[in-house]
Amino acid sequence: MTYQQMITLGKEKLREAGVPESDLDARLLLEYVCGVSRSFLLAHGDEEVPAGQEERYLELLRRRGKRIPLQHLTGEQDFMGLTFTVNENVLIPRQDTEILVEEVLKDMHGGCRILDLCTGSGCILISLLRYSNGCQGVGVDLSEEALGVARENAKTLIPERDCTFLQGDLFAPVEGRFDLLTANPPYIPSETIRGLMPEVRDHEPWMALDGLEDGLHFYRRIIEECPPYLNGGAQVFFEIGHDQGEAVMGLMKEAGFKEVKIVKDYAGLDRVVCGFFNPKDGL
Repeated sequence: MTYQQMITLGKEKLREAGVPESDLDARLLLEYVCGVSRSFLLAHGDEEVPAGQEERYLELLRRRGKRIPLQHLTGEQDFMGLTFTVNENVLIPRQDTEILVEEVLKDMHGGCRILDLCTGSGCILISLLRYSNGCQGVGVDLSEEALGVARENAKTLIPERDCTFLQGDLFAPVEGRFDLLTANPPYIPSETIRGLMPEVRDHEPWMALDGLEDGLHFYRRIIEECPPYLNGGAQVFFEIGHDQGEAVMGLMKEAGFKEVKIVKDYAGLDRVVCGFFNPKDGL
């Protein structure tokens, strides 16, 4: 078959399987298998696909049709202009999370210490270190498998940066104080997870999704436990679910954080809550 015929076949198979964005995924899988770009496919669509690549493409179509995420098939995901390694042990980095990174970078200064909780693939911490100067970072996750992915990403993307990853429950393995705390904790209520799309529900780690009863469990814990680990004036940034902005902002204000605000994503939905830590005000 030609490249164009393969794409057409891929679109048909993925549509039949009910895969979202089936046309895009069919093309991206072919580009991945053949190691070519979109412009190559447009220019050489009538050329024959090598037999080995054709077989590999058909196999990946079959697996994508079973709703295995595209990123698990290719093993990578772009985030903040960087290509991160991903697998079934970490949440796939999403564009929504870029809002948090961009918000941090607006006021971030060189030489600060960053603590990233629930670090997963390390996408938040690694991006912040990549686009800053002289900063140090510590990422924490309960999953040792996730930390293996984060360490691989750090080795590839920020080999010269001061970055450490620790295994443990939130602050348990942490020592010292930090100028920035970032977290994209599990925030989906337990009962809601079963209604998510199969790519998320069946293939991403529940540990990274499950925010327990109301989805706010880890925000409460982090806000309550963070004071001994923050310098005065430190900033805290949370990614949140689209309907959790007021609740998380309320938790931070009640704990004494100052200048707490909600930042919306490109769709106009609440996505980040942030504020300043001020120990003089009772924290």
